Amino acid sequence: MNSTMQITSAMKMVSAAKLKRATDAITQMRPYAEKLQDILGNLSASLDSSEGIYSAPRAEKNVLIVTVTSNRGLCGGFNGNVVKSVIKLMEEHGSDNVYVLPVGKKAVDGLKSKKLLNLHTDLPAECNEIWNELDFDNVSVIAETIMKAYRDGVVDKVVVVYNKFVNAAVQQVQREAFLPVVPTESEASGTQVDYIFSPEKESIVNDLIPKSLKVQLYKALLDSHASEHGARMTAMHKATDNAGDLKKELTLHYNKARQASITAEILEIVGGAEALAG
Repeated sequence: MNSTMQITSAMKMVSAAKLKRATDAITQMRPYAEKLQDILGNLSASLDSSEGIYSAPRAEKNVLIVTVTSNRGLCGGFNGNVVKSVIKLMEEHGSDNVYVLPVGKKAVDGLKSKKLLNLHTDLPAECNEIWNELDFDNVSVIAETIMKAYRDGVVDKVVVVYNKFVNAAVQQVQREAFLPVVPTESEASGTQVDYIFSPEKESIVNDLIPKSLKVQLYKALLDSHASEHGARMTAMHKATDNAGDLKKELTLHYNKARQASITAEILEIVGGAEALAG
């Protein structure tokens, strides 16, 4: 029990150290990504169907779910909640027309165990190595692959399912529409932002939208990375406390049993002595 407490306590401290770096990364990225997403939504709404490669409406024949989990467990319901949300999303769209791009080994394990790991031959089977070196360049490669599949008509809709970091104890599962690009809430409500384009609109569209999509995917992975360490730190803290409580309970039982054994031995000795004396 002592060794278990030492392991869980050490894992908690490691996760706490990693959480600080991961939290700094997402808090710095989130305002930029959210503002860029607003601009992207407004910009896509101002385009004609012929201009909007990534925003033109399509029939949703094939849906791709980018499932973001971790490579390792021992983090409570962090991975299980994402897998449950993906399964529910597959049921809503019809599992035959839904493909999965797993980012993290636990996504592969969770969906494979339920026989729902529906992969597409034109997309990677998994992207687990991204967690070994999470940076914008590596995420951009994944985003380019997704965008190419969308441009080529391999998939008609892309949704990213991941854990949004709120704090060390709270992570919220998010279903975020990735493609096609949809108007922002202000645009949907009729309040349109009027932009002055310089250079021409086509040049800005061809440059800004792909970059913005890469940023959105990078933000989602940073959110998930921070959430993972927060969930693991919380889980290991609870495990350490539970191990401590169990140790106290077992120690109490051991002491009671030992005391009962000693008392029985004393009674035997006293009884034997009295028998000899009699």
